[in-house]
Amino acid sequence: MTPFELFVGLRYTRAKRRNHFISFISGASMVGIALGVWALIVVLSVMNGFQKEVRARMLSVVSHVQVVGPRDRLMDWQYVTSQVKQNKQVVATAPYVTGQGLLSFDTTVKGIAVQGILPVAEATVSDVAKHMKHGRMDALVPGAFGMVLGRGVARELGVQPGDKVTLITPQGQVSPVGTMPRFKQFTVVGVFEMDLFQYDDTLAYIHMTDAQKLFRFGDDVSGVRLKLDDVMQSPSVARNLIHTLKADAYVMDWTQQNANYFRAVQIEKRMMFIILTLIVAVAAFNLVSTLVMTVTDKQADIAILRTMGASPGSIMKIFVVQGSIVGFIGTIIGSLAGIVTALNIDVIVPTIERFIGTKILAGEVYFITELPSDLQWMDVSTITVVSLILSLLATIYPSWRAARINPAEALRYE
Repeated sequence: MTPFELFVGLRYTRAKRRNHFISFISGASMVGIALGVWALIVVLSVMNGFQKEVRARMLSVVSHVQVVGPRDRLMDWQYVTSQVKQNKQVVATAPYVTGQGLLSFDTTVKGIAVQGILPVAEATVSDVAKHMKHGRMDALVPGAFGMVLGRGVARELGVQPGDKVTLITPQGQVSPVGTMPRFKQFTVVGVFEMDLFQYDDTLAYIHMTDAQKLFRFGDDVSGVRLKLDDVMQSPSVARNLIHTLKADAYVMDWTQQNANYFRAVQIEKRMMFIILTLIVAVAAFNLVSTLVMTVTDKQADIAILRTMGASPGSIMKIFVVQGSIVGFIGTIIGSLAGIVTALNIDVIVPTIERFIGTKILAGEVYFITELPSDLQWMDVSTITVVSLILSLLATIYPSWRAARINPAEALRYE
């Protein structure tokens, strides 16, 4: 690229055209590219925000890593705990007992997942105690058979703290008429709300000692939960424990426990990127039309430049410069607008809600009531590069066509 080609290309970009329609199409192409880039940055930032928010709420309940015994029964869990604590990434551990059952109150019955925990230890690996709506998690004491319910479970059963509920477990007792399920009455001592359906509507906590008696575990537990100082290191810590842990147990991290969810989010984000990139592609296609009309309009100028010694390659580069400038300006405007919007979406969305008089994310429908945004510079860089590449590709055919113009034919009727 020589100064001559840059000068003429920039001159064509700045010059007032005789054909105002070409100027309009060029401006529309620039606006289209800017809108496509703006939409891509904002949408991907919002999707990243949703993923980050849901992940944070999920990790407030789910352990970073957990060691589980075969058939959900881990023997000698104290020894397992002492082993996992040797890993420098592990900052807290908590044993638990898990089981299934039916919870009955009055005439209503609901299936639930029962978690037996030690309240003090559980508080070090999860944030459930911080989301109590009624009561306290440390109200679970051994032998008192108290229970903390998710808000969805409590609402469906119609119970409040102080009510007596009956837990029916499949670990039955043998009688002359066959195996009978076990019944145990519990007192509701608290209600928590995590704003996640799979926990609020299915989970109930009891003390681990009561769970061991109820599910006939003896001194065993189902597994041990681990909390790490860096949650993103969970997969590597889990792999390390698999090789170093000397116990008959399985090791799982939070990405494996929720693999389907995060895989779905990644696929959705990828597909959204492809769909919104089509907006930029359409604008780039308009850029092709603009340059084709410009080449047709500038045939005489091209012929004169050729007779003065300009090579076909120089003519091609002139129109590559002209088209690239339009794409570059549109990309920069769209990137700046997208960055500003993504960083201030917590101010923009409430303003729009006040203007239209309605809530975009209603609390009774969505568990996230504020539109989150997480701007990632890698996404911005990728979008900018893709937009510039599409804009550059759009200039190839019109520029090649300009380079093939025959000067004699172009000047015949001038």
